[in-house]
Amino acid sequence: MKEINIVSLQMIKTDTLNYLKNRISNPGDATEIMRSFIGNSDREHLILICMNSKNETTHIQTLSIGSINQTVIHPRETFKTAMLSNANSIMLGHNHPSGDVTPSPEDINMTERLMLISEMMGILFYDHVIFSNSNAYSIRKHNLKVEV
Repeated sequence: MKEINIVSLQMIKTDTLNYLKNRISNPGDATEIMRSFIGNSDREHLILICMNSKNETTHIQTLSIGSINQTVIHPRETFKTAMLSNANSIMLGHNHPSGDVTPSPEDINMTERLMLISEMMGILFYDHVIFSNSNAYSIRKHNLKVEV
């Protein structure tokens, strides 16, 4: 006889983050939240923001912490939290500790891949923002190739 594991899934709130705006209306709003979430880190942090249908932030999570010039991003990890939190939409961001917010070809390719996956899953993918302490770059705004 074979045993089958019976499971249940739940999210566990580990902390809260206060921010002034009720909604995310542009990439700058998301960048502000992400900056306050990770502080002044010397390594790349990949951050996911989940939102409800009113663009109100409901969940934020660090998906990956990398080195000074790269971090790992995987679609499975990106959408796991989005699905568990019943997100209507998501926004992704990562910091560049060097201060140069220019996206790498990998940043752009992964963003395009995540946008296609999100469309198939029915979760809106608003943007992928790259930010430093003083600058930010919206991949969606600057790269006409990226579409939803």
